[in-house]
Amino acid sequence: MIKKLILQIIVSIIVLHTNAQTIVDIPMDTTVKKGVLSNGLTYYIKKNTYKSKKADFYIVQKVGSMQEEDNQSGLAHFLEHMAFNGTKNYPGRKTMLDYLEKNGAKFGVNVNAYTSYDETVYNLSDIPLTRDGIMDSCLLILHDWSHFITLDNNEIDKERDIIKEEWRTRNNADQRIYAKLFPIMFEGSKYANRMPIGDMEIVENFPYQVIKDYYNKWYRPDLQAIIIVGDVDADKVEQRIKSMFADIPKPINPAERIYYPVKDNKERIVAVATDPEATSSSVSVYFKHNIIELGKRQQKDAIKKSILSNMGGQLLSDRYQEIARKSGAPFTGASAYDGQYSVSVTKNAFILAAGCKENQVITALTALLREKNRILKHGFIQSELDRYKLNMLQYYDQLYSNKDKQPNDGYVQAYIQNFIQNEPAMGIEYEYALIKDILNEIDLQSINSYMGSVLENDSENVVVTIEGPQRADILYPSKEQVNEVFASVRLSDIEPYSDTLESTSLIDVLPEAGKVVKVDKNGQFGSTVWKLSNGITIVLKHTDFKNDQIVMSGLSYGGTSMFEDNEVLEAGLINIVPSVGGVGAFSSSDLQKVLAGNSAQVAPSVSQWTQSFSGTSTKKDLETMLQLVYLYFTSPRRDNEAFTSFSERLKEQLRNNEMDPSAAFSDSVRTALYASSPRAKGLKYRDVDNLDYSRIIEMYQQSFAVPSSFTFVFVGTIDESVLQPLVEQYLGSLSSVAKSPDCCNLRYGMRKGEYSKHFNQTMETPMSSIMKIYSGMIGRNVKNSISLGILNQILDIVYTRTIREAEGGTYGVNTNISVNRVPDGETLLQITYTTEPGKVSALNAQIDKELKNIAEVGPSDTDFNKVKEYLLKNYDDQKKQNQYWVSHLLTYYFYSEDFSSDYYSTLENITPDDIKSIAKELLSQDNHIEVIMSPNEIISF
Repeated sequence: MIKKLILQIIVSIIVLHTNAQTIVDIPMDTTVKKGVLSNGLTYYIKKNTYKSKKADFYIVQKVGSMQEEDNQSGLAHFLEHMAFNGTKNYPGRKTMLDYLEKNGAKFGVNVNAYTSYDETVYNLSDIPLTRDGIMDSCLLILHDWSHFITLDNNEIDKERDIIKEEWRTRNNADQRIYAKLFPIMFEGSKYANRMPIGDMEIVENFPYQVIKDYYNKWYRPDLQAIIIVGDVDADKVEQRIKSMFADIPKPINPAERIYYPVKDNKERIVAVATDPEATSSSVSVYFKHNIIELGKRQQKDAIKKSILSNMGGQLLSDRYQEIARKSGAPFTGASAYDGQYSVSVTKNAFILAAGCKENQVITALTALLREKNRILKHGFIQSELDRYKLNMLQYYDQLYSNKDKQPNDGYVQAYIQNFIQNEPAMGIEYEYALIKDILNEIDLQSINSYMGSVLENDSENVVVTIEGPQRADILYPSKEQVNEVFASVRLSDIEPYSDTLESTSLIDVLPEAGKVVKVDKNGQFGSTVWKLSNGITIVLKHTDFKNDQIVMSGLSYGGTSMFEDNEVLEAGLINIVPSVGGVGAFSSSDLQKVLAGNSAQVAPSVSQWTQSFSGTSTKKDLETMLQLVYLYFTSPRRDNEAFTSFSERLKEQLRNNEMDPSAAFSDSVRTALYASSPRAKGLKYRDVDNLDYSRIIEMYQQSFAVPSSFTFVFVGTIDESVLQPLVEQYLGSLSSVAKSPDCCNLRYGMRKGEYSKHFNQTMETPMSSIMKIYSGMIGRNVKNSISLGILNQILDIVYTRTIREAEGGTYGVNTNISVNRVPDGETLLQITYTTEPGKVSALNAQIDKELKNIAEVGPSDTDFNKVKEYLLKNYDDQKKQNQYWVSHLLTYYFYSEDFSSDYYSTLENITPDDIKSIAKELLSQDNHIEVIMSPNEIISF
């Protein structure tokens, strides 16, 4: 039936293609209900059973900061916050959030929103539909967001401080640079001065009526869409939407929703912006061009143009990446892509961007333009085009094979773009056939012609932006110097590109295979366990969570703990060996070429106590995944030129780190935790020239020298009869060339007792950063693990309610609890936040008070039950993911820990008293570290 449907679709596409006189829009996916109510409200409803009894609820607004008047700057974003602070049916601050949390949702994860220049989107994601009333309640929330946000004056005043703290957190070097560039890039356009975060002078002082005017003018059904995707009855949901949203009035004489244009420029624009806290320099070249008209975006030609633009950007980026890996590369990294002109939805641009070495903006710009001109003069070559097509087809093959097992989010995003930008939402069956048809049509002439159409004119509608650190010894080029680069490159003689790839076989001579010498068909959690002749343990579990996916992980003890203190910097760079040098006979660049069209991905990694592999593949590419594991074990490749290039890039990255206050804060936290231990030393600019590449490779080889110590887990659509000979060939053939590595030498420990460090730092945006760390030893078991997780999430709720909402002291308090295996049971509670410097003492006292209250009295039943409900919902979802079972099987068979079998029963039996007890146990060990960084002008608290 499916094959017949695809054939019908392909035939229909061919008919469309051959009828040149007829332009037919791409049809809407027939599995989604789309309609428009009489008041103008659009709705999309899609039944998707991938997650049983779960659904996503979105309301999309075709409005954002571009609809603000000058006296409303920042109020579109402010209104987004206010949507959570009281509506018609959910009055009062966070009443709505309280209801959702009681039903297993989590603020910031399942309940969120964002405001952009031209859109505002609210979401309730992954909501458990365990009761009939939850569906209606979620629709009622969307209903209220549409037209019934109360905008209480007192609530507005409370939110002003929170918005100010959000601005403080986000007003970093990048944000300040954008604020300098946009008035030049968008001169004559409203985009020049409409950053969504807005003007803090307005945010702190606007009259109440101003935000109400914005809301009443722009939040209206003709500019809104409701999107529901999940395990729902689409017909019933449609009827509920029609009845529930009928009371929202159709706007009378509504204000025109204007999409503000971006001016064309006859002469090249050059904009330079610097900041004292910027850590790197970069240059970007924008070749502006017109967007596809909204009315034509659902036609085949629009899809073809989109593919050509994506193709051109990817192929040019691949060339830039090859250049970046060479010694003396002209830039630290570069890319190309076609898309929006910065933040504008009314103008597109093909963009060339590069990171620059210090005082070498001209060098980087020259290289960007030379490669662009090489394409204009000589074009791409067939092998590049072929690889792109293979990769794109592989992506769609995998998407199509798992078409009935896709998460809600992919559908939601398609419907958002359909509503906001009139992009097609055709469904995977139609799209799969259409993409194959278009790829067959595209040849070298097509892509080379497209590149010429967007890149040939290097003056008109061209914008160059340059940004970097503000230092007296760093010079940036003038407009005249930039124009000279364009002129000189245009006249330069450029040779054609040549493809360096010679071989496409990963392994020319197969190793002598090992054997499976022991089989246990009754492994834990429905697994099968093999023992290989060389000692490697293999654990298998067949699942049907995806129609075609195999996930792999391998683990062994060792890690950087094997190496001495004087080698800590080299040990910290072991993981760059395969990414810098490649593997086997292939450089890193050539390996990507060889793997074109292949789904196999493998990543070796060395951490403090272990070395590991992670990987994924389809059934078709399983052998390639295992070949890569074999090569990463046996054949790390040395590439001196690539390492030199890496070192040059690393130096540029580290050179200006000290200018970023966050780097100084991180260094101080590290020192506070581990004192002067060399193991905690961070890599600095001055260290790079002394790195020993040979020793780094030796360390990598030592880390993976004992394959027999590894346990591998494979989960997914596994056929044992296919997997066994491949495992015997590529894993069973590995030989151990050394004894099992010494592991877990605790060469340094965490500071004990009370310790505090308060210091001042030069910074552009006055802000204090605070980290509080409580540590101690707590036994590792299922109950303690769950209890600590509950404590962590309760603290999130408590600090959101008190520090953020009641005090208006911060945009958010981040809490994290981790439990180490080495030393066994070492537990860390980290509490981090930023705030206005004058509020540090009061907020720190509140932080301590809330934590101690939980340790002495326990959490409230309400907070406890919210977290418990969320964990039950989340765990049920996790168990239907291949990655979950890879992790748990590895934990069981490698670490001999079972945190899965009794999870539900343990969670059900945990009480608030258990949370009180474990919080008290941690605090009673009296290990507390506090680090506070404040601006230079703040001397004391």
